[in-house]
Amino acid sequence: MLTESTLRFGAQTDEVTSLLRIVNLVRTGEATTRPEIGKVTGLGRGVVSQRVDQAIQIGFLGDGEFGASSGGRAPRTLRFRAEQGRIVICALGAAHIRVGITALDGDILEHTHRAWDIEQGPEKTIAAVMTLVDEVLAKDSKVPVWAVVVGLPGPVDFNSGQPVSPPIMPGWNGFDVRTPFEERFNAPVWVDNDVNLLALGERTRRRDALADLIYCKIGSGIGAGLLSQGRIHRGANGAAGDIGHVRVLDSTAVCRCGKIGCLEAVASGWALVRDVEQAVKEGASTSMAPIAEKGKLTLEEITLGVRSGDPLAIMLVQKSARVVGEKISALVNMFNPAVIVIGGAIGSAGEVFLAEVRQRVYELSLPLATRDLIITMSVNDEREPLRGGAELAREQLFDVTFPRWFAKGRPMRKPSDVSA
Repeated sequence: MLTESTLRFGAQTDEVTSLLRIVNLVRTGEATTRPEIGKVTGLGRGVVSQRVDQAIQIGFLGDGEFGASSGGRAPRTLRFRAEQGRIVICALGAAHIRVGITALDGDILEHTHRAWDIEQGPEKTIAAVMTLVDEVLAKDSKVPVWAVVVGLPGPVDFNSGQPVSPPIMPGWNGFDVRTPFEERFNAPVWVDNDVNLLALGERTRRRDALADLIYCKIGSGIGAGLLSQGRIHRGANGAAGDIGHVRVLDSTAVCRCGKIGCLEAVASGWALVRDVEQAVKEGASTSMAPIAEKGKLTLEEITLGVRSGDPLAIMLVQKSARVVGEKISALVNMFNPAVIVIGGAIGSAGEVFLAEVRQRVYELSLPLATRDLIITMSVNDEREPLRGGAELAREQLFDVTFPRWFAKGRPMRKPSDVSA
């Protein structure tokens, strides 16, 4: 039987292990009645009842509706009490901030966004983020925050939560992003690359726990999130998937990172803007000329040009797609994904971009690696990074750190710190 001491310190006994498993079975919907839990776990009816009562007492589970009868009395279902906590997600891009709050089941309750230049630096940016968070939490202020996730448009050391030499984020290198949020919300905080959140969001939308998937985001910069058997592959230091700085053969373009010939310097949004502006200076005929001459051209304007049939926009976007497809093909040969999702602002270019990527990937990849490969565009829903951030928090809370904090009924600050 679980003792008060065992619960207090989260000792990893068989009793604790079975309790945590039962909570997660109900949370994921794998088993929602006591008889189902018994069948899945192999535990006896008395043990199951005892563990369920303990989970209800701690506050994780509650009684639901009556289930279908199999001949006798209908069993009462159990439900995970997703309403007892909130997850805060802050998704930062090069030119915007998105903030949302979800219940513990990932259901988005409130969200908002604003335009913002990430180059304003970490202090001003985090202050702006906190203001948006306060706005959305004001509508739901009575429920405690259980976790915070921050997505950044650059390389992140996942263990420390610190950005590492992010090319488009001056002043952010080594900045302690985690601590201001921990102190503000007294909850655990995870910081990750924004494209990893998008990959997790895609996993949630597809509901494929065993997904082998590459999410390639092409916006102001270029990056990829890698899902292997449903888990984010970050590599040893969190740099996995940073294809934006892979060298393009024979390119002499200077990248924002300071190196020569990076994929971003050839095929990203800012590279396309640069190329359009240069073409306009050289007298090219294009509908984008008035905006380019004012210095207000964006990747979104270029994709609008593609959709309206502008020859220069189509030519440059197709050129970008061919180079991107070449680099993705290397990932296909090494990683053998089942799905490649193209997202980011380039998504508005649609089939014009996607067709070129497909052609290069199938041309340059091994037949076995492309035999069942699906290459598709993202749904381009602005809430995708919020869904992905909630998925990251739920994974960390219930799959990784749950044994360390469950006895307290909710996580507080650092889940690894039992005294927190």
